[in-house]
Amino acid sequence: MSRIAKNPVKVPSGVELSVEGQQVSVKGSKGEQAMLVHPDVVVNFEDGQVSVRPRAESSTDFSMAGTMRSLISNMVRGVSEGFEKKLELVGVGYRAKAQGKTLNLSLGFSHPVDFEVPEGIQIETPSQTEVVIKGADKQLVGQVAANIRAFRPPEPYKGKGVKYADERIIRKEAKKK
Repeated sequence: MSRIAKNPVKVPSGVELSVEGQQVSVKGSKGEQAMLVHPDVVVNFEDGQVSVRPRAESSTDFSMAGTMRSLISNMVRGVSEGFEKKLELVGVGYRAKAQGKTLNLSLGFSHPVDFEVPEGIQIETPSQTEVVIKGADKQLVGQVAANIRAFRPPEPYKGKGVKYADERIIRKEAKKK
């Protein structure tokens, strides 16, 4: 059986979780989320813990139970603590500024790049070269960070571009005569 699915998810105080058939809803201080659980998986909520188990003894059901357990765990953590990703802008003249629901980026193009922030995401710019993306949905936070990074991914020669704060860019040596 999946080792991940065996571990129950502890629901902290201040988080409401409800299971109605295959629908799991989580509500907390950072927001609320809902998800449809795969039909091959059974979810039980008792004594402040969520347990996930497969309906049958097949390997696909075991792996799906582990996946659903991880998704439920991410939902619980997201509505209680939230998730965040940090991006850094490396390059001369590269700047970011958050204005309401828009992130204005200057990335060395002939035009400014305006990124519309989706619902449920907060973007902060502590400095001109740092962008902090926060939200309750782990998948959405990661996707927004990837979309912003895709405007100007870091290049291997000088390292210029938009990179994750913990990303290490493998540098190449310049061509020689």
